[in-house]
Amino acid sequence: MSLDVSPQLLAEAEKGQVREQDFVETVRTSLPYAYDLVARLADQLRSGTAEFADNQTPPSEKERGQLLRALSSDAIRGSLERHFGVALAFQNCHRVAVFPPEARGGETYTRFTSLRAQILNQSPEFRDC
Repeated sequence: MSLDVSPQLLAEAEKGQVREQDFVETVRTSLPYAYDLVARLADQLRSGTAEFADNQTPPSEKERGQLLRALSSDAIRGSLERHFGVALAFQNCHRVAVFPPEARGGETYTRFTSLRAQILNQSPEFRDC
């Protein structure tokens, strides 16, 4: 299970629309590593001058699981992007990057998400991640 959904949020979903801030709070408490990593990278992006901020430190297996669950769900990923005002890009099992939303389609974002970058970012230690 990806998220620990409260009975209240489940009841709201059964009735209709869910407030995104309630969903993001559920993501924050259910997947704290993934949430905190995106938050930290978003802060780095805003406070720096680089075109993007990324994580290159492999997490523990538990943390990696959180990251994979967060980024493999369109709903979770999209909510994190909107909440933090970033565009997410993902390589391997741990290397997540944040870009300004307007960078999508730009040279740096396209290079980061390219087939070439994916191949060059491979390592035997990430084979089974």
